[in-house]
Amino acid sequence: MTLFEAVVIAIVEGITEFLPISSTGHMIITEALLGMNIDEFTKAFTVNIQFGAILSVVVLYWKRFLQSWTFYQKLFVAFLPAAVIGFLAGDLIDSLLENVMVVATTMFVGGILLLFVDKWFKKENENQEISYPTALKIGFWQCVAMIPGVSRSAASIIGGMQQKLSRTNAAEFSFFLAVPTMAAASGYKLLKLILDPNGVALLKDNLTTLLIGNVVAFIVAMIAIKTFITFLQKHGFKAFGWYRIVVGLALIILLLMGVDLKVV
Repeated sequence: MTLFEAVVIAIVEGITEFLPISSTGHMIITEALLGMNIDEFTKAFTVNIQFGAILSVVVLYWKRFLQSWTFYQKLFVAFLPAAVIGFLAGDLIDSLLENVMVVATTMFVGGILLLFVDKWFKKENENQEISYPTALKIGFWQCVAMIPGVSRSAASIIGGMQQKLSRTNAAEFSFFLAVPTMAAASGYKLLKLILDPNGVALLKDNLTTLLIGNVVAFIVAMIAIKTFITFLQKHGFKAFGWYRIVVGLALIILLLMGVDLKVV
């Protein structure tokens, strides 16, 4: 992985992680378009730059993370489904990550669904307090995003709206839920790399690239979160739906035409 590739991937991660358009899907697409050779460090890099992205949530919402232990307990309840299913289905998920057609299809289908989300969940509960059962249900919704291209952000926000949260509150809880979810995924990937006989040497050789990637993802993610919340309050999900449809359809057409977009 070159430094240029690392910066591009980090920018894509920062922009897409908290938007309902699938960060994993966009990174897979970007890697394919750049013709990147996917080695062990590249796989670890695309996961571990999430540390930079989740740090942006902690910095922007630091007061919320200091409010009470109940806040953390609800996050833990919401995190549990992804932790259990991710552990049990890890190999299957990894096998899907390199399939661009899976990403293209879920991008397209997910886009169609986003066109109708605002109509489906018009009613909002005046009491925006998130209960433990609500947190757990949102956690199960988040698990849908284990399919590459679905979008963790979209799944958890829609889960919150299905529980009658406002778009803003659902989006913010999705951001908070990203912290334990992505930290666990990144930490697990980093641990696997460290335990690998060649992993420590690989990290040392690419430490500067990893640090730069996290800094870039952190800065871009902060801008993306602020912009997304403002846009969501005013316009809802429809624009993101059309974007996903266009990207997904374009990828499907390219793949059916025989264009090689497979990640090496």
